[in-house]
Amino acid sequence: MIGDALQRVGRVALFLGRILAQCPAAIARPRAIVHQIHNAGARSLIIIMLSGLFVGMVLGLQGYDLLRRFGSESALGVAAALGLLRELGPVVTALLFAGRAGTALASELGLMRATDQLTAMEMMAVDPVRRVVVPRFLGGVIALPLLVAIFDVIGLFGAQLIGVGVMGVDRGAFWSQTQAAVELRDVAEGLMKSFCFGIACSLVAVYEGFHAEPTAEGVGLATTRTVVVSSVLTLLIDYLLTAAFLGR
Repeated sequence: MIGDALQRVGRVALFLGRILAQCPAAIARPRAIVHQIHNAGARSLIIIMLSGLFVGMVLGLQGYDLLRRFGSESALGVAAALGLLRELGPVVTALLFAGRAGTALASELGLMRATDQLTAMEMMAVDPVRRVVVPRFLGGVIALPLLVAIFDVIGLFGAQLIGVGVMGVDRGAFWSQTQAAVELRDVAEGLMKSFCFGIACSLVAVYEGFHAEPTAEGVGLATTRTVVVSSVLTLLIDYLLTAAFLGR
């Protein structure tokens, strides 16, 4: 079992190498990349914005209840901002991205495999990795950090909506303490996580779709594996990066 897992990791690494080797040629077709950014990012905006709003509102409620016990209600903005920027924003967005955009990428490529479109490209001496896979991979990598930024902004607004509008926290204290406490390293940590999550989720999606069995069942299994593997990888990478940033 361990040997099979190592072989699978090796195949994924080789596939990533093929993608990276074809990236310069794909960048020469920016319209295809922009189209994939729209598919992976813009079409995920509604679920990202709604989730960010509700996560921020929950942070406002739970954070206020916790800080009230220590008489530090005015620090609610700091707690919400750091929680969103460093942890909740990248992780929740990546999980939602895997469930929505990742499955769409995997099923689309799997359907192209099942209908022999990828085989037809190979027979016409057109590299399907360069033509089909790389724009989708780059679109996902670029879209996820943008979605994380939107999630963070909407989430902070949701926390402010509950903390200031419902719980009565002073608006000036909420924003002034947030501005004073949030540092560049906090933003950099969230940005690094979102970029790594984008690579992991996009790679898993295009790999599973590209190598799916050319049957309806194979496409379904590839879509399921995309969600499961992307979610586990997101949490694993999150732990590793958090430990690295904290120096533990």
